[in-house]
Order: sequence, then C-alpha cells, then structure tokens
Amino acid sequence: MNPVQNVRIAELLQNRPSTTVGRTSPQVGREEFSRLFEDRLKISGHAQTRLDSRNIELGKPEWERVLAGVDKAAAKGSKESLVLVDDVALVVSVKNRTVITAVDRANLKDNVFTNIDSAVVV
Repeated sequence: MNPVQNVRIAELLQNRPSTTVGRTSPQVGREEFSRLFEDRLKISGHAQTRLDSRNIELGKPEWERVLAGVDKAAAKGSKESLVLVDDVALVVSVKNRTVITAVDRANLKDNVFTNIDSAVVV
C-alpha cells in the first residue's frame, strides 16, 4: 500500500535517486518506512513533498522518537501537534496519526505554526 495518495508525486518519488543529507544514522527509504511504520504513522503527500524538496531524511531511530512523541501527545488528548526531532519540525495529526508537513532548521526562521494544540520535543 502506497501512503502517498497523489499518483504523480508517487511516480516522482519512486524514480528519485537516494540521497543522504547531514544524518549519521541509516536512512529509512519510502518502502522501508511503509514496512516499518505504516501501521503506526502515515506521511501525507504534502509532507512527503516537503521532506523531499528540503532533503529531510530521518533514520529509523528518529522516526521511533517521532512515534514516541505522537504517543505522548495522544495520551494528553492532543489532536494536532508540533513534533520537534533534532533539527526538524513535523506537524502531525495525532488523531489520524499522519505527518502533515515537515520543516528543517533552514526553513524554520519566521515560521508560524497554526492549528496545533501541543508541541513535543523528542
């Protein structure tokens, strides 16, 4: 099952070369992400586009931390949360367990995050 709903974006993602930018842990590719995390967390088409365009790649340990943050937010009754992991900010629909968008440190300046009811630093 492909978590990206936009057919054109899915095609582009399938044909893109693999890159690693500024990460020390092994990267989790789209297929591996789907296999490891799809039952616990999804990535929206918009978020996948942001991850790709900003060269944001998280390894399995980072995604595990994101999942832990989402679980903490859910336990507190959050619906939409800003999850901060290292130098990446993810807006996550806790209710739907879906990453809505992603921003790296370079693009964080002057950003305002709206429609969130919590923030989790993991």
